Amino acid sequence: MAVTRNRIEKNLKLIRQDIVAVAQRVGRDPAEVSIVAVTKAVDVDTIKNVLDAGLLDLGENRVGQLTSRVEDIDAYVKRRRNPLPGPVRWHMIGHLQRNKVRPTLACGATIHSVDSLRLAEEISQRARKAKLTVDIMLQVNCSQEQQKHGIAVGAGGHLAEMIAAMPNLRLIGLMTMGPTGADPQESRNSFSRLKFIFDEIKKAKIGGRAFRHLSMGMSGDYTIAVEQGATILRIGSALFA
Repeated sequence: MAVTRNRIEKNLKLIRQDIVAVAQRVGRDPAEVSIVAVTKAVDVDTIKNVLDAGLLDLGENRVGQLTSRVEDIDAYVKRRRNPLPGPVRWHMIGHLQRNKVRPTLACGATIHSVDSLRLAEEISQRARKAKLTVDIMLQVNCSQEQQKHGIAVGAGGHLAEMIAAMPNLRLIGLMTMGPTGADPQESRNSFSRLKFIFDEIKKAKIGGRAFRHLSMGMSGDYTIAVEQGATILRIGSALFA
């Protein structure tokens, strides 16, 4: 059953109130923080209600589901009597295999989960052939858990420099996840670690003005992420509860 627009709007209002409260407490501008609706666990009708609620950034974990939903949502947007306030922006937030790069690029998605030099090279090559410039983020395993994807903490600066020099790629930031199944407060170390890496890369002038995003924080720990400098929150269950 689809989650109603009213419920989504109510939850979104509460999330945004949290963002404003935390941002003001730590001296940040709440407008710096955006929300990506993680839609992997909901149906297409719920996604339509997300758009009707004014949230236009949508995140998917699997390429197959991403491609099918892009098609469905594109058709829905074309049928609407009233246009949306802006374009739908898709985000690939799950692990991306190199053999799935081509369909991902066809969706025009921002890729949050670049976790190796070989993957970055594949995206660059595919983007060059398609005459695209792709926005990507470097995923860092800040919690240092073996089951998590992402580069090692110490490799961030070096790999960011190499990726930023690749043609047809625009390195726009870093991404991480908090510890699995932990107290949300334990996410603070992972998020502060990512912010430190981000600041070091920024000081080195890698990526230029485009390098400005920290994608971190999900439903259970997004307030901590805002406190630590997140600019993109990936919210699923808190939006659809």
